[in-house]
Amino acid sequence: MKRIYIAAYHQSKFGKLLAMSVPEIIQNAVNGACHEIGVEPAALDVGSIGATCNISLNEQGLLAGLMAMVPGLGGKPIESVENACASGGQAVLSVIQKLQVGWGDVGIAVGYEKMRDAEGKMDGKLIGKALGYFSHPDERAGKVFIFPHLFAEIMECYLKMHRVREEDLAQIAVAEYANARNNPYAQMRNVQITLDQAMKIEGINRYIVEGLPLKTYDCSQITDGYASLILATDEGLRKLGVAKADCVEIAGYAQATDPLKKAGRDVLRPEGAYRAMNKAYEMAGVKPGDVSVAEVHDCFTVMGAIGTEVLGKAAVGQGARYWCEGKAGVDGECAINTSGGLIAKGHPIGATGIAMLGWCAWQLRGKAPAGLQVKNPRVAATFNIGGPICASVCTVLRPTT
Repeated sequence: MKRIYIAAYHQSKFGKLLAMSVPEIIQNAVNGACHEIGVEPAALDVGSIGATCNISLNEQGLLAGLMAMVPGLGGKPIESVENACASGGQAVLSVIQKLQVGWGDVGIAVGYEKMRDAEGKMDGKLIGKALGYFSHPDERAGKVFIFPHLFAEIMECYLKMHRVREEDLAQIAVAEYANARNNPYAQMRNVQITLDQAMKIEGINRYIVEGLPLKTYDCSQITDGYASLILATDEGLRKLGVAKADCVEIAGYAQATDPLKKAGRDVLRPEGAYRAMNKAYEMAGVKPGDVSVAEVHDCFTVMGAIGTEVLGKAAVGQGARYWCEGKAGVDGECAINTSGGLIAKGHPIGATGIAMLGWCAWQLRGKAPAGLQVKNPRVAATFNIGGPICASVCTVLRPTT
């Protein structure tokens, strides 16, 4: 197996891309990553691009063809991938696989989502309908906003099964909003909330589904944004003229998919998620205790807790406690979602998995913003999911030596 490195990372601010078109988004993502290390797109051998609502919201397919329009990329092996909210992570794996089979030495993974119009406004019902397509048909009936409803059910199950309080999960949102205040790329960087605000039902904070515990502040954001990673082998780094010391190695990676239907399986302990995370650890030759920084897919606060358990940082049912005890803080045992997570950094669906790796790379290189940089990080891990804890992409990163 060839060693794979992150040679460059680039992202937009998360929130609103306004009048930026899809072709412009893709071109900016590619050129932005290339600019980080002073190379032209022609230096890239392969590529992959992930997005989720590109057809339903943007009326645009064949994104690989748009990437091939960037000067220097025409005629190269590029593909579009879709794995719901794990599309970004899947794009990274797609590039890695191309490099491993010898299709090139340098590749780029791009992810984006454009969920708002040119004025920055969103159509909540349309977005809810579009996202609902990524659930099982049998589990859509009677649900207005399908994914919040599904995760409200998961949240209720988690609270009852593990005797956890709503405020314990709300602590996750409060911590992430606090982190986002120091992240200049975060959508909610100008917002601060207290636990009382996260719990009090007033103003924008309401129960999303009557009779279920999920509240507005438990939810991730509707977000525009893009992110891109340039990946390279040892030979690729030499071609790029990038020093290995300036890179981060993707030392472990794995993907697994659980059944799409939530009913009939243990969604509080998703088998595929645990399998992918453990395979990534095994490939990297590390254990959960070695990880000092991580980004997990907190599309809702309950996933911040479950994600912490998938990482192996907390026993099943103890993920929320890990946050409440401060262990997930910047100075904690393992700094989780120092970016602000999906809840406060934002969730541009196709870009999310890529942004997780990029942020961890910044952490390992000591490039995270002031107030968020972890001291002497050793190993980083990411956990990106798609659907109702269905598709899981997990990675392990470490500094180069």
